Amino acid sequence: MRSSSREAIVAAYDALDAALDRVLELSCDELTTPECLTLLQRSEAVRRRLPAAEHPLINTLAHHADANELGGKLAFALAQRLHITRADASRRIGDATDLGHRRALTGQPLPPLLTATAEAQRTGHIGADHVRVIRTFFHQLPSVVDPTTRQQAETDLAKLGRQYRPDELSKLAAKLTDCLNPDGTYTDADRARRRGITLGKQDADGMSPITGYLTPEARATLDAVLAKLAAPGMSNPNDATPCVSGTPPQTAIESDTRSTSQRNHDGLNAAMRALLCSGDLGQHNGLPASIIVSTTLAELESGAGNALTAGGTLLSISDVIRLARHAHHYLRIFDQGRELGLYHTKRLASPGQRIVLHAKDRGCTFPNCDVPGYLTEVHHVTDYAETNHTNIDDLTFGCGPHHKLITTGNWTTRKRRDGTTEWIPPPHLDHGQPRTNRYFHPQDLLGDNTNDEDDP
Repeated sequence: MRSSSREAIVAAYDALDAALDRVLELSCDELTTPECLTLLQRSEAVRRRLPAAEHPLINTLAHHADANELGGKLAFALAQRLHITRADASRRIGDATDLGHRRALTGQPLPPLLTATAEAQRTGHIGADHVRVIRTFFHQLPSVVDPTTRQQAETDLAKLGRQYRPDELSKLAAKLTDCLNPDGTYTDADRARRRGITLGKQDADGMSPITGYLTPEARATLDAVLAKLAAPGMSNPNDATPCVSGTPPQTAIESDTRSTSQRNHDGLNAAMRALLCSGDLGQHNGLPASIIVSTTLAELESGAGNALTAGGTLLSISDVIRLARHAHHYLRIFDQGRELGLYHTKRLASPGQRIVLHAKDRGCTFPNCDVPGYLTEVHHVTDYAETNHTNIDDLTFGCGPHHKLITTGNWTTRKRRDGTTEWIPPPHLDHGQPRTNRYFHPQDLLGDNTNDEDDP
């Protein structure tokens, strides 16, 4: 890859835009069926090649731009600037790491980590789904496979990707894995690399998918817990008083109509609730580890609607009432973020102030940040050293990376008259234009109160 001047890069992208504009203005009514299919193939090749143009841009940002310049971590900055999801941004960064050109510590150019895959992408022979299959195969190979064999396997899959669909390539990759590791030999490091649990987004009915891999140790631990708490008659939410210790009555066992998977779910829920109730988890960000729920008095009285937890989970009011049966209640009632007793002279926010922020901010207030309240820190909008007071009107939530922009970067914050927090970037970012976060308050975008130009 040759070195290019700034002028040449901008000119090339201008020409790309102009060429695409001309293509979009075309009418295809005069084309025959074979001609349409041929041009669709050419369009697909262009679509597949475009990510290769992104890789050097992403890698340059990863190597040279810091959080203060980007306004957060790279994945967050890409998601915000390109209007894509954080997951998609992380995938693009991973693709660029594996398929983009690299440099040694001495500055010497190095080929991509997945050389054959990168070349097949640059020529338009494989697409994003092919790349996903090959990257997954490569990163899940056990450490017993030597580098030479890894390189040859990657080359073979890149060639096969030119001939087969991604779903077919996935089957070939699985077969190749069996051939390279017929004895199924995996080290603790191999297993640790794959471990993980992912909670998906809530569906319309409030249910959440869960996927992932457990290490043998985690599996053995879960097996032991579920053997007790997921046994017939145990942890049954349909019982007036679910049995969570000892031996369930025979009547509870005989009347238990739940499936095995339902019993596993209820047993896991009982185990997590028991851990929370034990108090052994101590404090998290200034509050006892607990479920924090925000709702309104009207919703509680009507028994309808949804409440919001500090983790961003929607709970029906019936679920809130059911949870309350097991809870040590800590009720805070406030109006417009104001409550008597939420003003004091200590630097650290009080538990009451943190609870109000969970209900008011719901999460990090940095523009477009989606980190929920459980994972945030309390920030003084006006520095404590200037006031020597910690007042609820001057507090807000910020996640760790964005809170750090205040202390190590040139970002500032201020309160608007409606109580929301504005984050003001350095002049080189978005011309220093103040912004607020509507992620946790989408209803504001659907009403009339969407004017970000309100005076602080």
